[in-house]
This record gives sequence, structure tokens and C-alpha cells, in this order.
Amino acid sequence: MSDLTIFNELSEHIQLRIHSCKIEAHGREWTESKLHPDYDFWLILDGSVLIQAETGSYTARPGDVIFFYPNAPYSASTDAAGCRFLYIHFEFGIGEHFRILGEFNFSGILPADSAAKESELLLQAYQAYEAGEPVASLQLKGALHLLLFRVIRQRDQGSEGVRFQHRGDSSSLRLAALRPVIAHIHDHLDRPVTIPELADLAAMSEKYFIAYFRRAVGLTPGRYINQLRMNRARDYLQQGGLSVKQIALLLGYPDASTFSKAFKKHYHVAPSQFY
Repeated sequence: MSDLTIFNELSEHIQLRIHSCKIEAHGREWTESKLHPDYDFWLILDGSVLIQAETGSYTARPGDVIFFYPNAPYSASTDAAGCRFLYIHFEFGIGEHFRILGEFNFSGILPADSAAKESELLLQAYQAYEAGEPVASLQLKGALHLLLFRVIRQRDQGSEGVRFQHRGDSSSLRLAALRPVIAHIHDHLDRPVTIPELADLAAMSEKYFIAYFRRAVGLTPGRYINQLRMNRARDYLQQGGLSVKQIALLLGYPDASTFSKAFKKHYHVAPSQFY
């Protein structure tokens, strides 16, 4: 199971917050050295940008997308022609974990042809946002989601491009350490799964395991298990062919009534009325 499946499993808990978005133009003497407290996309519109990162020096040209991680130092400059780019600062997380992307190495420069459509949609959304068009903020957030998806997909498929060295946030906890636990949960959704058995699998005390899981995943173990059950219940109902009682037994509930109450609490509709 890929660690990236967490984005499917917990899609309901994904949060994206845009802090700022603007087009900047710089002349030939421009240079800056800094780090950002949040995630940052630069879409190069004109000219070229020279990036000095921990792994070396790289040049981004029109259409390229630069993805900076929080607290990653860099230096940027341009040549005699100057440059212009769209930047967008944002937070992205699952539940309470707003550094979830730190579990993966997606930062770097993505070539123009790898995300051309998504980049164009982001630029259009920004122009609508600047013009004050109705629901433009929603459009901007949707376009950012699409660009982020493309960057993750391209990186996961091993596409060409520059990867910046990623040491991880000092406060981040690795999902890799929870793989046996997550696999165990997936394999035993048909019965109650207890914290003690999960803590034993992780070789941690119960108290430490709950805190570790919550910080690494963004949810408590209990909420994560409930989400997986609700996901699977939704799939069973959409596929058809199973009664509410059968689904309840497949998902470890003692009876149909208990399952129906849990389902209604989550989806705000009874299983029998879910389409």
C-alpha cells in the first residue's frame, strides 16, 4: 500500500488555506535569500529565475513551477532580462497535521510541459480573483488543488525535473513507522480493533502511540478507523447487493442499528437513504 493512499482515505479531512497570491516583476538586480513559513508555488511567467538550494543551483524558465517547502532556505535571482512570476503561499494538511507533505519529497522545479494545463487554470483563477469576480476565491482554491495534484502525481511517477533536498520538518513524524499499524487496520475492519493491539504493533506505549499517530496522520487512531469504515460503507452502498445488516457485520459492528447510527452521524443521512 502506498503512503499516498492517505490522501484518498482522508480526503474529507484535507484542508487548504491560501495566505497570499500575487504576480511580481523584478529587474536584473533582483535577488532574495529567505525561507517561508508555509508552502509556496512560483509559476514563472517571463524571464528566468536562478534558484540556489541546498542541493545546488537551478534555473526555472517560463511555464516552470517551483515548489518550496516551509522552512527550506533558498536564494533567488534573475538575469539581465528580469523576471515575472505568480506566487501563492498556502497551507495544506490533513486534520491537525499541516505539514503532511513533509512526509514526502515533492519540492523542486517541475518543467513547464508537466503541468501546463493546471498552471494555466491557476493563472486564470488568479486573474478572476484580482478582478473581484464572484466565487473567484473558490476558483483559486480549486485551481491550486489541481496544480498540487499534478505536482504530486508527477513526482510519484518519477517524472523529470529538479528535486530539492528535503530533510523534513524537525517536528514531523514519519508515516513509514505506522505502515504495519495502518495495514493491520485495513485488514481487520471486520472486527473491533483496539488501541492496545495497535500500540503493540508499533512497539509503543498506548499513550505515546496515540500522540504519535495523531501528529503523523492528523487524526486520532479512533477517528482514522471510523473514517475507513465509513469510506467502505459508502462503497458497499453504492455498489449495491448488500443489506444494511450485512454491511454492518462486514465492518465489525454488532448489529445494523449501531452501524446505522454511526453512518447517519457521519453522512447525516441513514444508510437506507444513501444514494
